[in-house]
Amino acid sequence: MFPTRALFAKASVTLFTRAGCGLCDTAKHAVTQLHKRRPFDYSELDIMAPENKSWKDVYEFDVPVLHVQAALKDQLSEPKKLFHRFTEQEVENLVDEAEKTKS
Repeated sequence: MFPTRALFAKASVTLFTRAGCGLCDTAKHAVTQLHKRRPFDYSELDIMAPENKSWKDVYEFDVPVLHVQAALKDQLSEPKKLFHRFTEQEVENLVDEAEKTKS
């Protein structure tokens, strides 16, 4: 018998992006295609929004950036990161890894 995904920690996926970024659009497509096939917490963060200045300072020249983290009890694990160009399969591999993290 194989354990179900429900027994694993849930993955949290954040896409750091900005408007007018072609690579960001491609990255978003890869993540949303995976999200259609399997559940995980997904959010997008526009680094150009005034309230996200701290992220702009970190990722202004690197978007798109993807953080994949395991949701552990009351906190998130250290993020595994993908930069610039990544495939749906690369995202899925990190989500799998995060979900196997013990809580």
